[in-house]
Amino acid sequence: MNHDDLNLWSKRAADWARDYHATLRDRSVRAPLVPGAVAGQLPPNPPETPEPMEAIFDDFARIVPPGITHWQHPRFFAYFPANAAPASMLAEQLANAIAAQGMIWQTSPAVTEIEQVMIQWLRQSLGLPDGFTGTIHDSATTATFSAVLTMREKALAFQGNLTGLSGQPRLRLYASAEAHSSVDKAARIAGIGQENLVKIPTETGLSMKPGALAGAIAADRAAGMLPAGVILCAGGTSVGAFDRIGECIAVAHAAGLPVHVDAAWAGSAMICPEFRQMWAGIEMADSIVFNPHKWLGAQFQCAVQLLRDPTPQIRTLGLRPSYLETARKEDIVNFNEWTVPLGRNFRALKLWFVLRAYGLEGLRARIRNHVEWARGACEALRALPGVTITTEPRLSLFTFALRDEAATEALLARINDDGRIYLTQTRHKGAYVIRVQVGQFDCTREDVMMIPQVVAELR
Repeated sequence: MNHDDLNLWSKRAADWARDYHATLRDRSVRAPLVPGAVAGQLPPNPPETPEPMEAIFDDFARIVPPGITHWQHPRFFAYFPANAAPASMLAEQLANAIAAQGMIWQTSPAVTEIEQVMIQWLRQSLGLPDGFTGTIHDSATTATFSAVLTMREKALAFQGNLTGLSGQPRLRLYASAEAHSSVDKAARIAGIGQENLVKIPTETGLSMKPGALAGAIAADRAAGMLPAGVILCAGGTSVGAFDRIGECIAVAHAAGLPVHVDAAWAGSAMICPEFRQMWAGIEMADSIVFNPHKWLGAQFQCAVQLLRDPTPQIRTLGLRPSYLETARKEDIVNFNEWTVPLGRNFRALKLWFVLRAYGLEGLRARIRNHVEWARGACEALRALPGVTITTEPRLSLFTFALRDEAATEALLARINDDGRIYLTQTRHKGAYVIRVQVGQFDCTREDVMMIPQVVAELR
């Protein structure tokens, strides 16, 4: 395949993509869960000679769409969305064509500098004060891991990377019981350990108890352990829990600990000023992560970490051998020093396109609609006999259940096998409940109201 062939097949791929999105509502949201069904359609051995692109494309169209869960389906209400607005798709095509490796400034100045400007656009969009800067990671997991590594190194006077963790004091991290599993993963792979991630009890409203946080930190210090940092929750994955951000940060800072706020899903909603009271005090955070790929229409792998002071993270993660130096540019920003991977693709381009193509008002309108429609679906479900709303809407996320766990689990299986909508489960206060999360970029009110319709038919 050469570039002339690419031109031809790119046009055909664009036509296929248009038709695919136009027909998504006619498809089952989730693929049939039959392990091995897709792999069984592929040859067991690689081809020795070239195959015609016609055959390759035909196999793609025959095998992939029937075997995939359609994340861009307008009735995808599971997990959180991984949105891909058309403007973002176009930007990704261009980024793929350029195929830049933006590991340091000189390898692709535009990659670095557009990222810097996009971070400032987003900082302003969220209402954060001047001084915050940041970078784009692949996912919130990497951002949280980077923040936890930085907490570890600050607590150890930046000696952990040099001498290792053997013989060091026992480090402790603190997070809400509603924290995402990526916090647990960060504690494990940062060498701190699962047992040293202290889950602080929550109040009735599922917010971390500031007093309990203060007590846990003091008790650990008295026991000879070394508190390293606090991770707060702004829109938990399970049921949308919010910690009392300002109060908890005040406790952490009084104890001399840095704070990372996981707002991976809900952070995007803060472009709407009326929702910002939900994370009041956020301007005091040391680190914040939110995912424009969840609710702002940017293609997946676009997790933004905002930092009040990037110096500790650069000191933790930065490594500049001679072959990665830029001559006579010692103070240049090299974003590989802000995160774990050395290699970096052009993630900022899709943000540039999306923010310009839809504008903040267009994006705000979508988020406000999703919140309103989720509340409407919640009320319609509440009116159904036998349905209990188990957690009220937090932005566009709520949960419900039937009379008992077995009935609820069976209902979810029927819903997802039916295929018109896609929902997932979680556990709340030990009980099995069904999650509803509205956020797909192209969904309509009619799509959202399909939720109570399907539940009414299948319960």
